Amino acid sequence: MQASPDFPVQIMDEAKHQIEMLLERKGGAESFLRIGVKGGGCSGLEYVMRLDEKMRPYDLTWEDGPVRVVCDAKSAMYLKGSKLVWTGNLIGGGFSFDNPNADRSCGCGTSFMPRKTG
Repeated sequence: MQASPDFPVQIMDEAKHQIEMLLERKGGAESFLRIGVKGGGCSGLEYVMRLDEKMRPYDLTWEDGPVRVVCDAKSAMYLKGSKLVWTGNLIGGGFSFDNPNADRSCGCGTSFMPRKTG
C-alpha cells in the first residue's frame, strides 16, 4: 500500500458526503471505499465501487477528512483525472464517474471504452 498525494480521482463534495454516510451506516472501523475498473460492461471496462476492509499490495490510498478511498494501481491508470460525482436524481441518480479517459461510455454510465494511446 502506498499513500498517493496525487490520487487519480477527485471526490466531489456531495459524493464525499454520501460516502461518509455509507461508511457510518454499513462500514466497520477499518472500512474504506474501494474504486477501480474491471473488464466487462457494455463498453469494455466497468467501474467498480464497494466498501472494503482489506488492503492489497498494489493499492493506492487517499484520505479526505474521514473518507478513505483505495484504488489498485492498474485501475488508477484508467481513472486518472476522473471526478466521482453524486446526483440525487430520482431516475439515473447515484454515483457516477466523469472520466476524461473514456472514448465513449454506455448509456447507464457504469462502463466505458478507454481512449487509445500512441
